Amino acid sequence: MPELPEVETTRQGIIPKVINQTITSVVINQYDLRWPIPKTLKTALTGATIKQITRRGKYLLFETSSGTLLIHLGMSGRLLIQPKKHTFAKHEHVNIIIANDCALCYIDPRRFGAILWTKENPHEHKLLKHLGVEPLEREFNGTYLFNQTQKHKTTIKQLIMDSHIVTGVGNIYANEALFLAGINGRVPANSINKKRCDLLVKSIKKVLTKAIKMSGTTIRDFATSSGKPGGFQNALQVYGRTNNPCKKCHTPIQELRLGQRSTFFCPKCQM
Repeated sequence: MPELPEVETTRQGIIPKVINQTITSVVINQYDLRWPIPKTLKTALTGATIKQITRRGKYLLFETSSGTLLIHLGMSGRLLIQPKKHTFAKHEHVNIIIANDCALCYIDPRRFGAILWTKENPHEHKLLKHLGVEPLEREFNGTYLFNQTQKHKTTIKQLIMDSHIVTGVGNIYANEALFLAGINGRVPANSINKKRCDLLVKSIKKVLTKAIKMSGTTIRDFATSSGKPGGFQNALQVYGRTNNPCKKCHTPIQELRLGQRSTFFCPKCQM
């Protein structure tokens, strides 16, 4: 599933091609995604100018002169910049044609993504209004995380993956950040002291920042807006490395299920 670094990589790749450009037409080949694409989307977007693209958690917000387009990549979605005249890819559901003869193409084999439209404040949309703080912003700090740990009886890994507390820390990066911080994801959140919360916040920010610089992680489907794979999969310390030696202490990496998600850790380095 595309997580925050993949979504941010996509945003950064698209911006140079579409900002201040006018949408000339919209082609929709498949309306049935996680939620149906609004039937009015073609009319709403055609003739609109894309003013800016921001990100909230794993959502991309395309602010236009007539409203805001919300895009979530789901489990297998990606956005590619293609020439206006191109051969349609398999599972290419939406084409947004730009005046500079580019096409913004939405591809999603599993169709768990979303393309929605609002004329209201997008941050008040029901899918966004209850999201927690952004992990790369100043509001996400050790004090904030420590205060949250005292309110919840869950594991620390499940806590940092709760989008109502901090948004966008997906499974890959939760595993990697916990390893960097030397914290076992199974530890009860309310047992972690302020010092370890400070360290975990720093680790989350460091891992996410590095992943963005490396254009995200490609495990299966993800590709950047230019169609290239990410590079962070080459820097993974624990994720997907079951039974391989820890890169720090050479103890075999272990795997278990936690909150119905695969959890990878070093039993020696993470306490």
